[in-house]
Amino acid sequence: MKPLPPLAQIPPQIAAVADYEAFARERMTPGAWSYFSGGAGDEHTLRDNLAAFQRIRLRSRVLRPVAGGHTRVSLLGEEYEHPILLAPVAFQQLAHRDGEFASVLGASAMKAGMVVSTQSSVALEDLAQAAQTRLWFQVYLQHDRDFTAQLVARAHAAGYRALVLTVDAPVNGPRNREQRDGFALPAGVEAVNLRGMAPPPAAVASAGGNPLFGGPLLAHAPTWDDVAWLRSLSPLPVVLKGILSPDDARRAVEAGASAIVVSNHGGRTLDTAPATIDALPAIAREVGGRVPLLLDGGIRRGTDVLKALALGADAVLVGRPCVHALAAAGAVGVAHVLHLLRAELEMAMALTGCRTLADIDESVIWPGDVPP
Repeated sequence: MKPLPPLAQIPPQIAAVADYEAFARERMTPGAWSYFSGGAGDEHTLRDNLAAFQRIRLRSRVLRPVAGGHTRVSLLGEEYEHPILLAPVAFQQLAHRDGEFASVLGASAMKAGMVVSTQSSVALEDLAQAAQTRLWFQVYLQHDRDFTAQLVARAHAAGYRALVLTVDAPVNGPRNREQRDGFALPAGVEAVNLRGMAPPPAAVASAGGNPLFGGPLLAHAPTWDDVAWLRSLSPLPVVLKGILSPDDARRAVEAGASAIVVSNHGGRTLDTAPATIDALPAIAREVGGRVPLLLDGGIRRGTDVLKALALGADAVLVGRPCVHALAAAGAVGVAHVLHLLRAELEMAMALTGCRTLADIDESVIWPGDVPP
């Protein structure tokens, strides 16, 4: 069946972020839907990212003065109107013909920061020119390090405010849903920022040989030494995305990371890894406020944002919900999702007696529900 066209206006049936999912599915090809919605392996981590938030209850507080409150937050030395940013998502033209252009327009309308993927289907310079908000650039260290250095220089010259190094995907777990649905990039959609880069060495495993360790792929996987190298390329702060271990969080700080994103790659790499909200408290204790902590994975409600902030995050990144809204209604849909999340966050803050983000702590979580 041919996908439906994007919505001309937001219907009343879309009252919450999750409502966009059904509308998005009708407007994507089966392959594109599998790419954006699928996870690694049996998708346990993908599902648990959502379920873990539902296991945590909030404790309301009454008769507290909350008039005149706000949601402003400082990240990497700059103030944002609210702690909700767009996560990096590749190939957004699979979801909507305007792709990342529509996402940056929606983010700009809602004064939300946006992290642009290395594998964006729109050039990083074009997005920077269109943006009326702060952009960070997500980096995959390519097998061609010289090409990576050129990407960093381009991002710096275009005005991006930070580099977000994805550290949890030297390889990806099997995405069976994509394979079953025959996902392939259609003509006209590509990682335009990588044009001109020499192709990586082919990974061909012989029968009986090591499928992964016997090939060239891991020879180019990033290590801690590469963090120092990346920091040396520009004055931009470097954020490490994909931390789930307190030990890795400590080492990230020691390596000079300016911020950390607690992330399991949306459940797309290592299946049965913990939900990010479950991993967050131990990392927050280890970091001890030395650098900002962000979290992605499973955010569907403003109450989820509140829970993440209560357990140690300074801000959150939102991925799939914005893609669903993009597919359903373009830039207007992206702006609407961000509006819904911010409005729900403010409501949850008022009902838990929090006038500003600084007032949010573990006391808003029901006793016994804080992950260890």
